[in-house]
Amino acid sequence: MSEHIGHECGIAMVRLLKPLSHFAEKYGSPLWGFEKLFLLMEKQHNRGQDGAGVACVKLNMPAGEPYMFRERNTNPNPLDKVFGALLEQYRELVSKGLVHPEFPDTVKKHFDFGGELLLGHLRYGTSGGYGVSACHPYFRRSSWPTRNLALCGNFNMTNTRELNDSLIAIGQHPIFASDTQAVLEKIGFFLDEEHEDIYRYLRTREMDGAELSRRISEDLDVARVLTRASQKWDGGYAIAGLIGNGDAFVARDPSGIRPAFYFQNDEVVAFASERAPLMTVFDLAVEDVKEVAPGHVVVMKKRGTVTSVQFTAPLPRTSCSFERIYFSRGNDLDIYRERQALGGGLADQVIKSIGHDWANTVFSFIPNTAEVAYYGLMSALRTKRRDEVKAAILKASAAGTLTEAVLDDLILRNWPRGEKVVSKDIKLRTFIGQESLRNQLASHVYDITYGSVKQGDNLVCVDDSIVRGTTLRKSILRILARLQPKKIIIISTAPQIRYPDCYGIDMSELGKFIAFEAAIELLRERGKADVIEETYKACHDEVARGGSVNQVRRIYEPFTPEEISAKIVERVRPKGIEWKGEIEIIFQTIENLHAAVPQHTGDWYFTGKYPTPGGYRVVNQAFLNYYEKSEGRAY
Repeated sequence: MSEHIGHECGIAMVRLLKPLSHFAEKYGSPLWGFEKLFLLMEKQHNRGQDGAGVACVKLNMPAGEPYMFRERNTNPNPLDKVFGALLEQYRELVSKGLVHPEFPDTVKKHFDFGGELLLGHLRYGTSGGYGVSACHPYFRRSSWPTRNLALCGNFNMTNTRELNDSLIAIGQHPIFASDTQAVLEKIGFFLDEEHEDIYRYLRTREMDGAELSRRISEDLDVARVLTRASQKWDGGYAIAGLIGNGDAFVARDPSGIRPAFYFQNDEVVAFASERAPLMTVFDLAVEDVKEVAPGHVVVMKKRGTVTSVQFTAPLPRTSCSFERIYFSRGNDLDIYRERQALGGGLADQVIKSIGHDWANTVFSFIPNTAEVAYYGLMSALRTKRRDEVKAAILKASAAGTLTEAVLDDLILRNWPRGEKVVSKDIKLRTFIGQESLRNQLASHVYDITYGSVKQGDNLVCVDDSIVRGTTLRKSILRILARLQPKKIIIISTAPQIRYPDCYGIDMSELGKFIAFEAAIELLRERGKADVIEETYKACHDEVARGGSVNQVRRIYEPFTPEEISAKIVERVRPKGIEWKGEIEIIFQTIENLHAAVPQHTGDWYFTGKYPTPGGYRVVNQAFLNYYEKSEGRAY
């Protein structure tokens, strides 16, 4: 994506099923699990750079000894900072003689993260601010191990206010910070209740404190806690938690919106937001990695059992298609093929746009995540060109006009030509506060390869998606125009983004979508401004009655996608440049999107079809916010 948007976070969990001594003996390090957690997080660093946090639970610690720890950081390169600080702590303990790596018991006793249960989180800030207090994992403390809870997740809830109201209704005093805080307190409340129910049952039996604590831990039903806590959750989520007694869980939303994967052998159970990091870090085959089923929670008890339990009724599966288009790393086999298919699906539109002028067209991509789709496009174009050449050769052969010159013209001088036209130059320095200076620097984030395009060429560039159009207008198109092509064609592997997301991606303000801006302008130009007023009234009524109809679709109904694309071109064409060539923007069709990514049908940001009631409330409220000039998220 040529423009940045904040998006899904990343989770990682490592549960060792053997003592530290096993890993020290077999792998030469008592920190084997700690190292695996770091690698899982490093392989997912694309999922969050606003903060990183880790938590640890040590099993079977004696009374009086600490057993649960947390470390968080929101400075630049937070992942390096978190693990760097912990490794420095480890080295200092070794230098003081308190830790002897050859004796794992000393590691467990003195090093905070010398434990069997490890949790990690990478954060993109979509709510709750950017300070360390908003950084996961969140922590709920108690002197009872079974009531301690560390929680992190990749999620957004659409109804945080309702969740907080439900906490108030049961007598709590929640802090209105974020949906994570609300979820933490909701789970914590029912965790307390579960603990109290077991305690009341057992306390009438004659047993000492240690046995009582052991029995509470053994009988704690984590799946039941999640079932009771999640009754009013509306959103997309993959939530991971550690309980102080040594139990742990990973739960996934009933629509399967947010991803979660895991694998298990006799040594370890490990979770991640993406499949490929697990395969790489643990050297696994694709069939070794399982997906957490929608509406299920995978529960790891302290005793080492691992079970997948349905905690809420599954809904029709609508896994996020943006995961496949952009957010996940492309080294996953399925994602790689899907992105190739997304690029290939654009071939017919591109060929029509260039008028079959193979000799005078250059194909490229806007770095870096669009590269795989570019390869898919080029493969499809070459296949179609081969078919054209074959037909031409057969025709010329039948007519007796097949010569060496004809073959040269057909094949050598008319073959799809790819070039590295655009390259990433520098990262914009975010500490520069003056907006005009930031914009000036932004125009230099990308650079071009001079000489890659000759005069009279069409220039086709693949991008993942176009959200706001800001980078196109301020940077990309300006620098591409320096090459003086006859025509610039920007192709997006995603359809037009028309509606807000409320399940994890920071795309919530309608007025910032270039497709929405284009549709509003078309309405006003064509004397249909009354549609805007009618939509406002319809959205107001829909929100008031708590309905589940997307009234914002009225804004787009009078126009074809091509009309909106043409208006987008007018809005993003840079002002003040001498180049007068043509610009065209081609978007993926919904049909080709579903063909390329058949298992991830969540497309609400393109079609306005939301998987939960909260989505419809958000889209209608987002229009009210736009109309009333109220900035901020609609949830």
